Formats: sequence, structure tokens, C-alpha cells
Amino acid sequence: MNYKQWLAGQLTAKLEGISQEALAELIEYPPNPQMGDLSLPCFKLSKQLRKAPQAIAEELKAGWSDNASVQRVDAVSGYFNVFLNPAVFANEVVGEVLTRQDRYGSQEYGQGRNIVIDFSSPNIAKTFHIGHLRSTVIGNALYNIFNFMGYNSVGVNHLGDWGTQFGKLIVAYKLWGDQAAVEAEGIDELQRIYVKFHDEADVKPELEDEARAWFVKLEQGDEEAHKLWRWFVDISLKEFHKMYDLLGVKFDSYAGESFYNDKMAEVLDELKTKNLLEEDGGALLVRLDDFNMPPALMVKKDGGTLYHTRDVAAAKYRKNTYDFDKAVYVTDAGQSLHFNQLFKVIELMGYDWSKQMQHVPFGKVSLEGAKLSTRKGKVVNLEDLLGKAIEKTREIIEEKNPNLENKDEVARKVGVGAIIFNDLSNNRIKDIVFSWDEALNFEGETGPYVQYTHARACSVLSKADPSETQSFEGFDPKHLENEEAQGVLRQMYLFKERVEQAMHKLEPSIISRYLVDLAQSFNRFYHECKILKAEDAEVRKARLALVESVRITLKNGLALIGIEAPEKI
Repeated sequence: MNYKQWLAGQLTAKLEGISQEALAELIEYPPNPQMGDLSLPCFKLSKQLRKAPQAIAEELKAGWSDNASVQRVDAVSGYFNVFLNPAVFANEVVGEVLTRQDRYGSQEYGQGRNIVIDFSSPNIAKTFHIGHLRSTVIGNALYNIFNFMGYNSVGVNHLGDWGTQFGKLIVAYKLWGDQAAVEAEGIDELQRIYVKFHDEADVKPELEDEARAWFVKLEQGDEEAHKLWRWFVDISLKEFHKMYDLLGVKFDSYAGESFYNDKMAEVLDELKTKNLLEEDGGALLVRLDDFNMPPALMVKKDGGTLYHTRDVAAAKYRKNTYDFDKAVYVTDAGQSLHFNQLFKVIELMGYDWSKQMQHVPFGKVSLEGAKLSTRKGKVVNLEDLLGKAIEKTREIIEEKNPNLENKDEVARKVGVGAIIFNDLSNNRIKDIVFSWDEALNFEGETGPYVQYTHARACSVLSKADPSETQSFEGFDPKHLENEEAQGVLRQMYLFKERVEQAMHKLEPSIISRYLVDLAQSFNRFYHECKILKAEDAEVRKARLALVESVRITLKNGLALIGIEAPEKI
């Protein structure tokens, strides 16, 4: 039951002129259970009803009809408070979790409609670093959340596999590269010569002209340029796949910028036909002065195309291919202007589906206050970070649980989970200063804490008599009326609502924070209430049903943010 909607339905007939939807939005969950399970602040109704808030609350209390779901109602300081029947509430929440299992919390909101999620999108021949991690884990979480909510998610990795940087890399390779070194060291060697190019270009600016010339050759199909480019792409993809496998991230399309090379002429023709393209000093652009934005540059003076050209081509291709209901782009906040320009250009082209496109910005990652820069070689390699997290987890396991089976596998799940959770525990728009100590801190409100709580629930269930965990049907909910059990139930009830909020706000951190709250409430219950040692068999059965429900909810929540849930740690 959606209790907010249900309570609004009960009250709407008693409040003239107030819709059920408006009432449901006003109803809140009091921070202290002693103030009730649901509360309607009557202050916002006061003006419309021309009554004092307390008078409205008193009238609602006086007019309340007995209901099996409600223990009592109260009117205090302008609030109408509702106290739910704890046994009925327990029966409903646990019953739904046990019935729905891995679908608990899901809805058919999307009804099978397509949502295209453009995320990760690293640049070829550049180190996969912590800056790429944000787009990757935020995008992957949104992919999972939308799928869970009834959409068909289409994950697109719009690889940065085109552009002037390839002219730079070709020049760098021809001047300082070595085939054997690139084959042996992969991206690290390509990164080294790319950084060297920028160092040298500071002294010899003519190298930049050479790089632009090589990129134009590449666009025109030059055989040597294309062969080198293809080699750089293949080496990079091999490295990227290692990272994606470790993170548990999959894509439905790797169509990068180069994929749209043969689709850009059509875009430019359409812009000309619709009188949107203007020449300016040899360059072609779309003026956006009327919308307080600088022009969107479509073709450079040297004839080279730009991000805007490729992104318009990509948007049209995605709409034609996937007929998306939504298309979201998960990139850092610094690209907000670019996407505002892109969406406006598509709107000016006459496509009303431009309204279905949305930028999902996130804060920048800096390294001890300094901006990450592949040009300067100032990055934290993601492979190093994940490797250190796994290594630290392995050391902790050796110290605390040396007899654990599958230690390497558990260390991978917990170490990688710690890094993902560390990123997703922050509101996505927040800027992050990367700290090794913080990233590898597993104490407090962290991913390992939530995973350990899940493992604790699994441990309790595994130690129970199999006859008690075979079926929880018929458990007596009155044994879950105590304060600690009700605290867990309130948290579990909120899961569906939190997933919905995360979807609407495109904010995975809502789920991360929720999981910590649920883990904390369960650990209070675990420490305060006997479970396996409860003398009464009916009490044991009810509490084990609650433990199983927590296990399911934690596992579902972790899966949404791309984290595995080991049964033993």
C-alpha cells in the first residue's frame, strides 16, 4: 500500500476543494516515531480553508473513522498525526518483500518504453582514470534504476574515438613512438607520448599545425592515418573492457564519435536547407544569440567537424534507431553549455523530441585541489585504485576471517564495491577532491558496511534450522511490534519510494544513503533482539522473516547501484 496516497484518499472528502494528489504531496513521515508514522501539516491548508492549522487537525481527528490499518490518530500543534497498526504494517511490508523477492521496490512506470543513457565515454588512447569513474558508475546506476522501474534501458558508450587528439597522437607516435613499447605497455605508452606531445608543443607550436593536418587526413580516409587510428582504438578498448568487467558494467552500444562520420554531411545539408547554418570566416555555425548562448560551431575553418556536428548526428540516429522516450547524457557539469546548445539546435531543426533529451551533470573530480589533466599526466589510474581497494580488502579478510572461502572473489566484490559506493554516496553535482585515504576507508557509512550487513543477515539465516527458513508463510506479525523491528519495517517500506525519487531526480545517491539507513536500523534490531536464541518458536519465525526481508532489500538496493552482495565476508 502507498500509505501517503491511502491517507490522502481518506482525508480528501473532509477537506473541501483539496485534491487527493495535493494532499498526498503534503503528507510526510515524522522524524520521530513518537509523533506518528504519517503526518499532515495543516499550515498550508489554513489559508484556503480559512481556519487555524490546529482547528483543521482537530476536525480531522474528530471525523476519523476506525480503520484496521490505524492504531490511533492525534492532533498536535497544527499537525494531524497517524499511528499505524504495527502488526498490520509488519504483515503488509514483510509480506510484499517475501512475495516480490528480487522485484521488491520495482514498478512498471516505464511500461517498456526506451531510455537511452549515454555514459562513461572515455577518450581512446587516454588512461581510464577516476574522472571517468563518475560518469561510469552514475550512468550504470541510472541504467539499472530505469530498468527496475519498467523502462528498457539502452546503454551507449559514446567513445571519444575521433577528433584532433588523434592528429596529435599520430604526430607523437611518428616522432617518439615505438611499436614494441606500445604493444607491451598499451595505453600507458600512448599516454606517455601524448603528454610528451603537449610538453614539446609548448616550445614548438608548429606541432599543433601538424596534428591538425594529420586529423584532416584521417577524416579524408588517408590509409596510414586510418591504420594507426584503428590500432590505437583496439589497444584502448582492450584496456577499457578490463575496467568494465571489474566494475560489472555493460553497454548495449559502443558507437563512438567515429561511427557518425558518414552521417554528418546529411546533418549539415539539413541545417543549410532549414537556413540555420551561417558562414563566419570560413567556419560554419548555428547562431544562438536569441537564446543567450554563444553560437554552436559545426565545421571549423580547416573543414574539420566538431562535437556539435557529431552529437546532432548521434541524437538523430538514436531517435531513429531506439525511438527513445528519454535520452540522457551523463557528463561533468562543465559540459552543460554544450548540451544546452545541442538541445536548442535540435529544437530549431523542428524536432519536438528535443524535449525528451536531458543532460545529467555531475561535479568535477580534482586531485588534491588540482584539476585532472591527461595532457599533463595528472591522473589517478582507475586500475591502480581498484587494485589497491581489492588488496586492502584481502588484507582485512586475512586478519578477521582467514578461513573464508573464495577470499579473492569476496575481496574483489567488496573492494570494487567500496570504490563505487564512495563515489555514489555523494550527491552527483558535488565536486570531489580525490583522497586515497577516503577512497580506501571502509569504516563508517560505506559500501563494505552495507555489504557486511547483508552478509550478517545471510549468516543468521544460514544458522537457523532449515525448517524455520523453508517458508515464512503464516508468521505472526504481532511479534514484530517492538520498536527495533518497527524501525526496520519503516525503512524497508521506504525502498520503493526512494527508488522512484532516484529515478525522477536522476540521483543514485538517494539509494546509497537509503541503504546505510536500512543497514543501521537492521543492526540495531540485530543487537537488541534475540533472533536464533528467541525461546518462542513463533517469535523466531517472525524475526527470521524480517531478517530475510532485509536481506532481499539490501541485495536489491546494492544491485541498483552496481554493487554485488556477498553472502559471506
